[in-house]
Amino acid sequence: MRACTVGGVRVGGGQPVRLMGTINGSPESFYRGSYASPATVRAVAERQVDAGASILDIGARSTAPGSPPLTAADEAARMDALLTELDGGGFTVSVDTTRCSVLEAALDHEVHMLNDIGGLADPALAARAGEAGIAACGMASFSSPGDACGVEATLEALALVEARAEAAGIDCLVLDPGVGLWTNRRTVEDDWALCCAFDRFAALDRPVLAAVSRKSFLGALTGRPPEERLAASLAVTASLLAKGAHLVRTHDVAETADLVRVRRRLEGCP
Repeated sequence: MRACTVGGVRVGGGQPVRLMGTINGSPESFYRGSYASPATVRAVAERQVDAGASILDIGARSTAPGSPPLTAADEAARMDALLTELDGGGFTVSVDTTRCSVLEAALDHEVHMLNDIGGLADPALAARAGEAGIAACGMASFSSPGDACGVEATLEALALVEARAEAAGIDCLVLDPGVGLWTNRRTVEDDWALCCAFDRFAALDRPVLAAVSRKSFLGALTGRPPEERLAASLAVTASLLAKGAHLVRTHDVAETADLVRVRRRLEGCP
């Protein structure tokens, strides 16, 4: 399997599991604990790196279903303000956006990866990432975020994401199966099916992202709000690591780092 280099961070290809800390510059985010303002974002970034994050995923617009709309100009302004505070910190930065104008604003700063829930379906966005020479994380999507329903459709969509990346000249690609209720056609059972079949995605020729932190399907099972879904998030993450996940996107870096550390120790049991 091809390893992938994000900034100076190697992902996949026999490398240790990497953690991607989530930092949301959007007060609308479904989990309020992930919000960081420009005034606090550097301190949050430093804490996440100290806790074990290799990559920081910076978002300026909530992409959770039902989130209020935000113009591209406002998203770009938020992203610029956040990244300005991170400049010079030596962080490995991913930018979470589906908009080319927002990526363009981000490229004025030190960024290393595009995280696109649209699966690189926008040719201009994909081309700009390729021109900039940055890595990409593409979610399983045909034409809109999360429109691949079911395991087989997800595999088809991931193959399409890979083809789009190759056409755009993106050498470093991480695949995201896209757990989440992205469209009204998706159900929590779809999310559990993706988790159960995760070894099929991890067997592909690219590093695969596990991104389940505090999501709705966990709340549907436990009856708990986002603020109380840490235990469920860690339980599912442990299963996805056992099924071969290479990169974990998480709101809870310290706790997930402990999970990875304990799991590594157990692998050494006689």
